[in-house]
Amino acid sequence: MSRESKKPNLIYIFADQLRYSSLGYAGDLRAQTPNIDALCAKSTDLCRMVSGHPVCAPYRASLFTGKYTTSTGMVINEIRMNPNHHTFADVLNENGYETAYIGKWHMYASELGNHYDPKNSYIPKGRDRLGFNGYFAAYNFRHEYSVGTAYYHLDSPEKIYYDKYEPDAQTDMAIEQLERLARGDSPFALFLSIGTPHDPWEPDNVPEECLRRFAHTDFDYPPNYLPENDPHADQWARLSEEERKRLPEWMRVYYAMTANLDDNIGRLKEAVSRLGLEENSIIVFTSDHGELFGAHGRRAKNIFYEEAVRVPMLIRWPGHLEEHVRRDCVMNTVDIMPTLLSLMDLPVPLGAEGKDFSMAVKGEEVRDDGALMMCTGPTAAWGDGQEWRAFRTRRYKYAVYRSDQQEFLFDLENDPYERINLAGDPEYRDRLEDLKRRMYSRMEAVGDRFESNTYYRDHWVEDRIIRHTATI
Repeated sequence: MSRESKKPNLIYIFADQLRYSSLGYAGDLRAQTPNIDALCAKSTDLCRMVSGHPVCAPYRASLFTGKYTTSTGMVINEIRMNPNHHTFADVLNENGYETAYIGKWHMYASELGNHYDPKNSYIPKGRDRLGFNGYFAAYNFRHEYSVGTAYYHLDSPEKIYYDKYEPDAQTDMAIEQLERLARGDSPFALFLSIGTPHDPWEPDNVPEECLRRFAHTDFDYPPNYLPENDPHADQWARLSEEERKRLPEWMRVYYAMTANLDDNIGRLKEAVSRLGLEENSIIVFTSDHGELFGAHGRRAKNIFYEEAVRVPMLIRWPGHLEEHVRRDCVMNTVDIMPTLLSLMDLPVPLGAEGKDFSMAVKGEEVRDDGALMMCTGPTAAWGDGQEWRAFRTRRYKYAVYRSDQQEFLFDLENDPYERINLAGDPEYRDRLEDLKRRMYSRMEAVGDRFESNTYYRDHWVEDRIIRHTATI
């Protein structure tokens, strides 16, 4: 088969906890991301991409199934995914693709904690890999990236330790796989899940050279910083007084990690070009969610504010997609699989709940339907009280908590830092009711009954393993 007649390859790169607002092309003058910025200049920029559930495991479950959290059952971190879905990788396999997966997985644990035990860190061959039947060099999750602590598994529980900083080593592995895959006749899909810039933001968790780049950069509290904790925050989102004092230094490490990530994006771009893969490969660069750094009285993610949910989404496909253009459609995590499969002229599984935005990516105007976002519980522990739903359009965002029905309405055009809650303003009552109606309509369409977190524990999950879901 000639290379010209092949189906397009897919190279999907996703960082962990990288927010849209901390990139150079998004306007952050502190960022040192020249390679990502250059990729943006050659890509279609889906500039209003949001994380449908801004937590690591729920995002990944939605990415690979095209289903909302309330359908996958991945309602918190550190539970085990039900593998009986028709997944992204399944479709790729059925259409002659070779797959490769490198990096963090985060859908196989069955304990809270004990991350380093192979029974939680090793993902065995078979359906638990959700169709990734080719090269698979992964670990469930951890967030130490330095030599001596960072490791992965292949096809056995044996830990293989990286011989260099983890993102650098993972990029080496990705390039090696690209070199191998480029020699074959089959189209391929490579997924690279890089763990940075996720915390811990300790100086020894990032290369010293990257940290030195920010030695003279000023980091201060964000414009929407609050000195008191958000009363709705779970234990992972609350800040102690000591942690508040460390926020500027945490940000320094975060930006250094992002700079290292950028270096590796540059190396990947060079390899794609060198191997002659550029013309027939779709390159995606994105992230699972963002980070608050004290905004709105919170750290971490798991909240509807822009710092947590708005993520980069760049798609490059020379000769097929326009370069250096912005599309302002509001895309959600569940929309990624249907959109990419459609761009690749591959079938979308019947069970997928996301929307196909492929025509919007190509430049066709679409109606501002808005994105449904959700939190179905605390980040990793079982417990009720943090559940919320939100609905974002190009300009407005509506949100409500399950516990006390507190409502929020933000005008993102005039209030980008979401400091003014308009929910109680009579002038915006019609706007609030419209967004609320549209949100609940979307929820009804996908069977989301706004259940408590413990409902899923009691009805769908056994020993932190998802046994049943709404669709299986």
